[in-house]
Amino acid sequence: MTNESVTQQTTTGGAMIRRLEEGASYWQPVPANGFVRCLLNSDEVGAEHPFSLGTQTVAPGGCFVRTHAHDRHDEVIYFLEGTGRIELDDAKVVERAEPGTVVYVGRNRRHSFVNDSDAPLTFLWLLMPAGLETFFERIGRPRAAGEEPPAPFPRPENVEQIEAETVFAVPTQTSEEN
Repeated sequence: MTNESVTQQTTTGGAMIRRLEEGASYWQPVPANGFVRCLLNSDEVGAEHPFSLGTQTVAPGGCFVRTHAHDRHDEVIYFLEGTGRIELDDAKVVERAEPGTVVYVGRNRRHSFVNDSDAPLTFLWLLMPAGLETFFERIGRPRAAGEEPPAPFPRPENVEQIEAETVFAVPTQTSEEN
């Protein structure tokens, strides 16, 4: 089944059915390693309110999504597999991430997710308005389902420019954590 055959635009709104591995997917650089799947975004479905939705899998053994904030976006995270740490407000608030945990992160709230286990940590992300999929595409490498992960690779040299052009607030901490 192709995406075109299940996408419909009507006067009552669009509809789309997409399988987990049918959207764009990108290997991610250090420190997260792992990969993202960009499942849906408002442009693809013609939604009135802009959003993007996908999953991120953070590699085991201390890999992490670095501390960051979104100054123009709200984010919802729902943990699907694995365990780790949720760190909010520069780790002033630390909670366990496990399947079934949901986190809402409002604008300008600094947050990070750390995989401190020996298994992958996977979560579903929803960003409103859209834009996270563009960031992942620009810093990552294309991924096909089932392929072996590449050796860890660095973030692009112009990552701060990419962040500023997409969905990230200007960092308030040292560049050491980037």
